[in-house]
Amino acid sequence: MNFRELKRLVSDRNVQFIDLKFTDLPGTLQHFTMPIRELSEELFTEGVGFDGSSIRGFQAIHESDMVLKPDMNTAFLDPFPKDVTLSFICNVKDPITKELYSRDPRHVAQKAERFLLRSGIADTAYFGPEAEFFIFDDVRYSQSYNHGFYFLDSEEGFWNSGKEENPNLGYKPRFKEGYFPDQPVDHLHDVRSEMVKVLLSVGVEAEVHHHEVATGGQAEIDIKFGPLVKTADNLVKYKYVVKNVARRYGKTVTFMPKPVFADNGSGMHVHQSLWKGGRNLFFDRGGYAGLSQIAIYYIGGILYHAASVLAFCAPTTNSYKRLVPGYEAPVNLIYSQRNRSACIRIPMYSESEKAKRIEFRSPDPSSNPYLAFAAMLMAGIDGIINKIEPPPPIDKNLYELPPEEQMRIKSTPTSLEEAINALEKDHEYLMRGDVFTEDLIETWINYKRSSEIDYVRLRPHPAEFVLYFDI
Repeated sequence: MNFRELKRLVSDRNVQFIDLKFTDLPGTLQHFTMPIRELSEELFTEGVGFDGSSIRGFQAIHESDMVLKPDMNTAFLDPFPKDVTLSFICNVKDPITKELYSRDPRHVAQKAERFLLRSGIADTAYFGPEAEFFIFDDVRYSQSYNHGFYFLDSEEGFWNSGKEENPNLGYKPRFKEGYFPDQPVDHLHDVRSEMVKVLLSVGVEAEVHHHEVATGGQAEIDIKFGPLVKTADNLVKYKYVVKNVARRYGKTVTFMPKPVFADNGSGMHVHQSLWKGGRNLFFDRGGYAGLSQIAIYYIGGILYHAASVLAFCAPTTNSYKRLVPGYEAPVNLIYSQRNRSACIRIPMYSESEKAKRIEFRSPDPSSNPYLAFAAMLMAGIDGIINKIEPPPPIDKNLYELPPEEQMRIKSTPTSLEEAINALEKDHEYLMRGDVFTEDLIETWINYKRSSEIDYVRLRPHPAEFVLYFDI
């Protein structure tokens, strides 16, 4: 889109406001809005100033001025404001150096794409995320000096099977039995269909929606794969859309990985492949599961660096309440065709070259997609450059292996602290081509330790009262 086309769109649709969106370092969407009279070509070349010290992971208060530079090609008519609003996804720029900001997550993803191209390995990295989420009817939580609690509720939650609802009609999926039930057990079909319609209206190609395994409203909407940055942009819009559609229905959405005890958590399986000159580099009909040697090395890089990769791909303390054995959790650092207990699976739905890809199953949707996708790509590239051979594939049920075999299989980190410690020791591969910078990695580590790990670690847990109060 050029500026003339943009002006025509503004006129044709009677746009009243423009909205500039970007993510903070952890991945939460931020925005501010301006009247349409502020639309100019200079907005896209020079940008507009904002206070970077108020954004998590950005600037200190004594160097707060930053510039937001909208990407004209991300323009979409925002379906949620009352007045007609044209929204853009933006990059962040330093007003002094005029350079794009090293801690801008979108800039990191852009640099990862450019590094792949410069490496000569491939010209395109395709990513296809499957982000799961929960739709709840009621959420309450509080944390103070003398109390701490949370309460979740969903009309379809199996815990409400005995509740007086005047009348209670049943049809509530049992724990771990929520995968693909049809209506009326699937209470949320119409909500998800509305989400899909809105996603399509903003240019996100949603392909399928369904109920997920957990009771209490777990859902999944799959979106079409695409190049790394474009797919990360689409995932940002995806989260924005599903949250706001749920709100229209008087419901709320969370991408928190493990909100419900004793049932499946929400993952974000990420399908990946590398292409060059229109050819899928991951395809070799004679290889294991149809994989080429380049794909095997790419897998080797992700498995070798998995602990530090997960500092960006499973980036919350809650992530590691999902990454535990059972609940279909992908904790085993091996690869396999079809086997969903492996952390990397090779989908076998089709023998087509175009369909050949790997699926990394350990990430979750609490991650910032720009940083998560970039970290996975850089680990895969490192595997290709250094010809890292992964452990042999295992096509057995990993949870039924004899103990002596199980002990030989490495596992994902058991806590965010372990993942952050791994990142501190293992991040050189991320810094190739200045994709991630020492400044960003240090900021990420310090933020996670001080604002999340210690926040949780230092507080009494409600379960501790159950276990220890009467000691």
